[in-house]
Amino acid sequence: MKKIFLLLSVLSGAFTLSAQEAPNVLYILSDDQAWTDYGFMGHPHIKTPHLDQLAKESVLFERGYVPTALCRPSLVTLTNGHYAHKHGVTGNDPSPKSYPPGKKNSYKQKKAQLISYLDRFETLPNLLGERGYLSHQSGKWWEGNFKHGGFTHGMTRGFPQQGGRHGDDGLKIGRKGLKPIEDFVDLAIKENKPFFLWYGVFLPHTPHNPPERLLKPYKELGLPISIAKYYANCTWFDETCGQLIDLLEKRNLRDDTIIVYVTDNGWIQDPEKNGYAPRSKQTPYEGGIRTPIMFSWPNGKLKNGSRKDVASSIDLLPTVLAATGARTPKGLPGLNLLENLKTEKPIKREEIFGESFAHDIADIENPEASLLFRWTIEGKWKLILTYDGEVNRYKTTHPRKEKRPQLFNLLKDPHEKKNLASQNPKVVARLAAKIEQWWPVKKRKVITVWQ
Repeated sequence: MKKIFLLLSVLSGAFTLSAQEAPNVLYILSDDQAWTDYGFMGHPHIKTPHLDQLAKESVLFERGYVPTALCRPSLVTLTNGHYAHKHGVTGNDPSPKSYPPGKKNSYKQKKAQLISYLDRFETLPNLLGERGYLSHQSGKWWEGNFKHGGFTHGMTRGFPQQGGRHGDDGLKIGRKGLKPIEDFVDLAIKENKPFFLWYGVFLPHTPHNPPERLLKPYKELGLPISIAKYYANCTWFDETCGQLIDLLEKRNLRDDTIIVYVTDNGWIQDPEKNGYAPRSKQTPYEGGIRTPIMFSWPNGKLKNGSRKDVASSIDLLPTVLAATGARTPKGLPGLNLLENLKTEKPIKREEIFGESFAHDIADIENPEASLLFRWTIEGKWKLILTYDGEVNRYKTTHPRKEKRPQLFNLLKDPHEKKNLASQNPKVVARLAAKIEQWWPVKKRKVITVWQ
């Protein structure tokens, strides 16, 4: 009888491992932070000592990217490893124009339908669960209750609960201590099971309300108060990361825990108000899509150091699945980087892709309806194409002033100040063809030549 059960377990992929047989996994997800805003990335003022230390102990991709520069679609991509146009969660909310005014249930139905899109693909908590992992959600989680997606434990009660839009109780983590995570880790130790931690802390995200002890040093620099508060929130976030890593060290778990670091999207603080500046969040520019990506695993024999390769958050899921021995679903667009992490071999890929959609989803059944930009990076080149998707609210966030192709040499011009499209028509044509091959668009209009 035992042999039959073992055979069935093997066929189904449902293995139960002890904590000694599989590495733990920790996702540290910064929320709204520019790729420049760390000590280890060379920022002259922002203090991030704990993340600086983590960077020293990691394989660091300084040129990391997220395919979509908006929190909800970016987080879903981290959860299931697919692009937003594929998983369907292209924006944060259904557009008010997409449901009849005065019909209260209509918005709820649209929202519930959008949340259900998480069921289209297998998720990281589900796949690790097949290996016997316990999993804990904290911080941002837009897709309903934490159990939706496969977490065994968590904080977010989720829609339709009051305040469940993007995290409710889960958003308290970090700002109000780490006790729920501490309790979960102790439970996993007691049950002798490996675990997955989703630390989607609501930092440095607004409200920028850091403790005075962290704000004071930045105010003394004479910075605009909005800048000082954002910088202090970055340091606050770093402090919580240090506390989290200390927890692993105190429980003797650090060496066999894979720590993955990434942001959901970038941010450039507006010096005059408590909001983000143009060409950052929600946009395809470096200020929106670029992020450091880190992998740290002391027992994993990774070749730590800074890499010049271009990596994407689309790669995180297949890489972690390989490192944990979990089943990898077919059809994932990302790459398993485990061999690269261990050997320093260059990533075998010519380009990465991404897309930008409006904050409000014009048609939740048609990703094209809200399509604003598509982009690709190939070596030094980055091409941005602009589309005529519907914006609805937040028009100032999506000005789309330049409708012609935008081509930048990122190695010489990382802040994208000089559009080289007119001087390099062949490069534009080649990269535009690659974008179209990646995801053919049927109805949206685009200009692919300089006019």
